[in-house]
Amino acid sequence: MRSVRRAFPRAFPRAFPRAFPRAFHNASHEEREVVALDGLDLTVEAGDFVALIGPTGCGKSTLLRIVAGLDRPDAGEVVVDAAEREAIAYVFQDAHLLPWRTVARNVALPLELRGVARAEREAAVAHALAQVELSDVAGRYPAELSGGMRMRASIARALVTRPRLLLMDEPFAALDEITRHRLDERLRALWMEHRFTVLFVTHAIFEATFLADRAIVFTRRPARVVLDTRIELPEARSSAIRGDPAFARAASELLEALERGSDGDRASPLGPDRETPRAGERESR
Repeated sequence: MRSVRRAFPRAFPRAFPRAFPRAFHNASHEEREVVALDGLDLTVEAGDFVALIGPTGCGKSTLLRIVAGLDRPDAGEVVVDAAEREAIAYVFQDAHLLPWRTVARNVALPLELRGVARAEREAAVAHALAQVELSDVAGRYPAELSGGMRMRASIARALVTRPRLLLMDEPFAALDEITRHRLDERLRALWMEHRFTVLFVTHAIFEATFLADRAIVFTRRPARVVLDTRIELPEARSSAIRGDPAFARAASELLEALERGSDGDRASPLGPDRETPRAGERESR
């Protein structure tokens, strides 16, 4: 990895901050002599909702960990001001709620660790819970919640920090289809309201199509970009859009790219003498 840079603004305002751009230049990463990322070169613009799709084990989660500062590249540098790490929030596949804390106290934990005053903390928690429609279960414990409610609590815990960048690693993978659709719709609405940058790892083509404005499809490891495309759908999306022909076309494009990436054409995922199409530079049909 020659360079992976992350730039944060100097100030962290009380209001929900604007998102920031993110760039990866010729990035590579190895895990126990297995190359996870190889020659990755992409830029994520401020406020983008980006879906990361690829075969299992191709390095998508590794990419998130590098962005979050939980892992380091094998070469190059990651430039992060330690004081600005609070601008990143991470939502994992599991909700990771502390069973001995109520929902409200789980959501409050990041603010407690930062020493935020109690009154300010309680107001922020109440607002975050309202955003994910969990105000009525604030006093319950994780064991009393459904899987979908636990995941919403996890999202509230991320939002309470007012992130500029939200990293999400298959957060809805273990949920039933109906619950997953509802949470997709809620997440999309939250993104439209706050415009933080989102990197969302998923294996679900329809989920990526519904949520994202941009989708990046990777090959099997070592991960390279096989497709980088804009999702040309209306910004405001409801469940009805899943039946739209434009939705089907976008999903089909992602599926075809995923199949190419899974085939493992290492020389060029798109075949001889063809370049990977980037967002905004889609091939004519």
